[in-house]
Amino acid sequence: MLSRTALGVFRLNGQFLAISEELAKPAGLTAAWWQVLGAVLREPLPVAGIARSMGITRQSVQRIADLLVGKGLAEYAPNPAHRRAKLLRPTEEGRGAVDRIGPGHAALAARLTAELGDAAFMETVRALERLSTALDALESAAPSAALPAPAPE
Repeated sequence: MLSRTALGVFRLNGQFLAISEELAKPAGLTAAWWQVLGAVLREPLPVAGIARSMGITRQSVQRIADLLVGKGLAEYAPNPAHRRAKLLRPTEEGRGAVDRIGPGHAALAARLTAELGDAAFMETVRALERLSTALDALESAAPSAALPAPAPE
């Protein structure tokens, strides 16, 4: 079951990335840029916080954050909790780019809801959330137990 789940999630990830690239392109964004901007729409966050919430490396987020700042889509702000870990926040131009994705996103959501039905779509969301929570619990209970031990060299 684990292999089947992993393969299904990997396939879904590829499908979502391809769809996200298409949705983001007309707004002048990539899927990765959209993902990082989306993480800071409600509140500014440090790069490490964005990485934790997205489940990717801090270095990947840092690279994207620097690109977004360079393009005027985001900016760094002082962090009262940590002098060196600046907060990333979207600029008005960045918010506008994400807003331009909204209609395509809403249309896809409506089509997907029509295909799955409300109840099945909600159960899918819940199942994915439960799976993520379970994996988090395994990792925090015993980080080395969640992943197989490396093979001896």
